[in-house]
Amino acid sequence: MNERQLEYFKKKLFAWKDEILRESRETVTHLQKETENHPDLADRATSETDRALELRTRDRQRKLISKIDEALRRIEDGSYGYCEETGEPIGLARLEARPVATMSVEAQERHERRERVHRDD
Repeated sequence: MNERQLEYFKKKLFAWKDEILRESRETVTHLQKETENHPDLADRATSETDRALELRTRDRQRKLISKIDEALRRIEDGSYGYCEETGEPIGLARLEARPVATMSVEAQERHERRERVHRDD
């Protein structure tokens, strides 16, 4: 991968991380504002369900931020864009779709098949 491509993915990853952090700040603000006590049980249940879903989403995004940080470290150490299993280059189309990818499509498919087999045991 050339320098221009690496710089493109670096900018893409930073922008993605900034967007997630911005959304997280908005969520915190929203959750702080929505502390009203609903007298109706159905309204309260809906509010609690919405809050739980929002917190679950933020937790998933927290994990994604760590993957983004790992990808940025790989860009810096020169290992970005190479499959961690085979050492072969990961296709640009895959990296465009999933910039935090650590495996080629083929290696990822093998990994998922092995997970399914072991999960079924």
